[in-house]
Amino acid sequence: MKLIVTDREGKVHELEARDGWRAMEVIRDANLPLTAECGGACACATCHVYVDEAWAAKLAPAEKQEIEMLDFGVAVEGNSRLSCQIIMSAELDGLKVTLAPESL
Repeated sequence: MKLIVTDREGKVHELEARDGWRAMEVIRDANLPLTAECGGACACATCHVYVDEAWAAKLAPAEKQEIEMLDFGVAVEGNSRLSCQIIMSAELDGLKVTLAPESL
Protein backbone atom coordinates (compact mmCIF):
# COMPACT_ATOMS: atom_id res chain seq x y z
CA MET A 1 0.00 0.00 0.00
CA LYS A 2 1.07 3.61 -0.51
CA LEU A 3 1.44 6.64 1.72
CA ILE A 4 1.80 9.88 -0.24
CA VAL A 5 3.82 12.50 1.66
CA THR A 6 4.47 16.09 0.66
CA ASP A 7 7.59 17.40 2.36
CA ARG A 8 8.14 20.95 3.59
CA GLU A 9 9.63 22.00 0.24
CA GLY A 10 6.57 20.77 -1.65
CA LYS A 11 8.15 17.61 -3.08
CA VAL A 12 5.80 14.62 -3.20
CA HIS A 13 7.08 11.22 -2.05
CA GLU A 14 5.20 7.97 -2.74
CA LEU A 15 6.18 5.65 0.11
CA GLU A 16 5.58 1.94 0.49
CA ALA A 17 3.59 1.35 3.69
CA ARG A 18 2.92 -1.84 5.61
CA ASP A 19 -0.35 -2.87 7.17
CA GLY A 20 -0.33 -2.09 10.89
CA TRP A 21 2.59 0.35 10.71
CA ARG A 22 2.19 3.87 11.97
CA ALA A 23 2.40 6.55 9.27
CA MET A 24 5.21 8.05 11.38
CA GLU A 25 7.28 4.87 11.00
CA VAL A 26 6.81 4.87 7.23
CA ILE A 27 7.82 8.53 6.95
CA ARG A 28 10.79 8.19 9.28
CA ASP A 29 12.04 5.02 7.57
CA ALA A 30 12.00 6.91 4.26
CA ASN A 31 14.46 9.38 5.82
CA LEU A 32 12.09 12.32 5.48
CA PRO A 33 12.61 15.11 8.03
CA LEU A 34 10.21 14.04 10.76
CA THR A 35 11.66 14.20 14.26
CA ALA A 36 9.23 11.87 16.08
CA GLU A 37 11.07 12.39 19.36
CA CYS A 38 8.87 10.14 21.48
CA GLY A 39 9.02 7.25 19.01
CA GLY A 40 5.26 6.93 18.67
CA ALA A 41 4.14 7.14 22.29
CA CYS A 42 1.87 10.15 21.63
CA ALA A 43 3.97 12.13 24.10
CA CYS A 44 5.11 14.98 21.84
CA ALA A 45 3.96 16.71 18.67
CA THR A 46 7.08 16.29 16.55
CA CYS A 47 5.37 13.96 14.05
CA HIS A 48 2.65 16.49 13.21
CA VAL A 49 1.20 16.22 9.70
CA TYR A 50 -1.70 17.71 7.77
CA VAL A 51 -4.08 15.10 6.40
CA ASP A 52 -5.47 15.77 2.93
CA GLU A 53 -9.09 16.85 3.29
CA ALA A 54 -10.29 13.95 1.09
CA TRP A 55 -8.84 11.50 3.63
CA ALA A 56 -9.66 13.15 6.95
CA ALA A 57 -13.02 11.41 7.45
CA LYS A 58 -11.48 8.00 6.72
CA LEU A 59 -9.20 8.17 9.75
CA ALA A 60 -10.22 7.07 13.23
CA PRO A 61 -11.08 10.17 15.26
CA ALA A 62 -8.27 11.68 17.32
CA GLU A 63 -8.36 10.57 20.94
CA LYS A 64 -7.99 12.93 23.90
CA GLN A 65 -4.24 12.39 24.32
CA GLU A 66 -3.55 13.20 20.65
CA ILE A 67 -5.69 16.33 20.81
CA GLU A 68 -3.82 17.46 23.93
CA MET A 69 -0.43 16.82 22.30
CA LEU A 70 -1.42 18.85 19.23
CA ASP A 71 -1.60 21.86 21.56
CA PHE A 72 2.22 21.71 21.51
CA GLY A 73 2.37 21.64 17.71
CA VAL A 74 3.30 24.52 15.43
CA ALA A 75 0.72 25.84 12.94
CA VAL A 76 -2.01 23.40 14.00
CA GLU A 77 -4.97 23.33 11.61
CA GLY A 78 -8.31 21.53 11.51
CA ASN A 79 -6.73 18.68 9.52
CA SER A 80 -3.71 18.31 11.84
CA ARG A 81 -2.92 14.84 13.16
CA LEU A 82 0.01 13.12 14.80
CA SER A 83 1.37 10.62 12.31
CA CYS A 84 2.18 8.23 15.17
CA GLN A 85 -1.56 7.84 15.70
CA ILE A 86 -2.38 6.96 12.10
CA ILE A 87 -2.25 3.19 11.67
CA MET A 88 -1.88 2.15 8.05
CA SER A 89 -4.39 -0.32 6.64
CA ALA A 90 -5.81 -1.30 3.26
CA GLU A 91 -8.52 1.32 3.78
CA LEU A 92 -5.81 4.00 3.93
CA ASP A 93 -3.98 2.89 0.78
CA GLY A 94 -3.06 6.15 -0.98
CA LEU A 95 -3.41 8.34 2.13
CA LYS A 96 -2.02 11.82 1.49
CA VAL A 97 -0.34 13.88 4.20
CA THR A 98 1.89 16.94 4.31
CA LEU A 99 4.65 17.43 6.86
CA ALA A 100 3.81 20.31 9.21
CA PRO A 101 6.40 22.98 10.03
CA GLU A 102 9.00 21.99 12.58
CA SER A 103 8.86 23.54 16.03
CA LEU A 104 11.09 26.53 16.59
